[in-house]
Amino acid sequence: MNVKQLIGIVVVVIAVFFGIPTLWGSFYTVDSGQKAIVKTWGAVSDVVGDGIHFKIPFAQSIEKVDVRTKKAHTPAGAGSKDQQKVATEVSVNYHLNAEKLKEIYTKTGLDVEDRLIDPRIQEVVKAVVAKYTASELLSMREGIRNEIDAELKESLTPYNIVVEAVQITNFDFSEQYNAAIEAKQVSEQNALKATNDLERIKIEAQQKIALAEAEAQTIRIQSEAVRAQGGKEYVQLKAIEKWNGELPTYTGNGPVPILNLK
Repeated sequence: MNVKQLIGIVVVVIAVFFGIPTLWGSFYTVDSGQKAIVKTWGAVSDVVGDGIHFKIPFAQSIEKVDVRTKKAHTPAGAGSKDQQKVATEVSVNYHLNAEKLKEIYTKTGLDVEDRLIDPRIQEVVKAVVAKYTASELLSMREGIRNEIDAELKESLTPYNIVVEAVQITNFDFSEQYNAAIEAKQVSEQNALKATNDLERIKIEAQQKIALAEAEAQTIRIQSEAVRAQGGKEYVQLKAIEKWNGELPTYTGNGPVPILNLK
């Protein structure tokens, strides 16, 4: 075996040793819910969907992107219309426009939460909260959520970010304002209790008056009945009807009353 043959064998071995893994590594899989950005010599050349694909060794590289729904959770400080400090927490469900991945990648990059979503949430929340008083923020929560939702959709659509839903997870105010709200609620509860107590007293008084009137009416009717039946004789007759036949027992020196049975 001469030198040329030996060199040829070495070349073949090296080609096989490195070629097979390189060729095998040129195939890649994109899962469902993903897209793959194909870059040729560093420039975006294509975007492919799920399945098995081939890339040109050394010339092309792949970056997989999740295009399913994600959630961004952002705290945002704001001031209400009546100058109350409001700490707001907003959650946004969103996904990237899969048809615009090439544009997203080249213009803003894929780190959209830190670069785009979080700043827009804070801007929108500050603008919307400033339109309402603190009490309105609590009583009109759903309407305010809808307004923030609409503003965020309008703000993020130009960046090919699709806002699916917005949730306001919390409205929190200063300790002083919370204490004032609690004091107001206690005052309202005490006032309601006082009103209820007054109403109860009135009802009880009316019941006592009605009872007294009924008792007076009963006494009047009984008196009229007694007079109608002969007065004193009628009372004695009723006493005889109730007598059990035994004389009452008395102690002391006083005279024993004698019932007139005639």
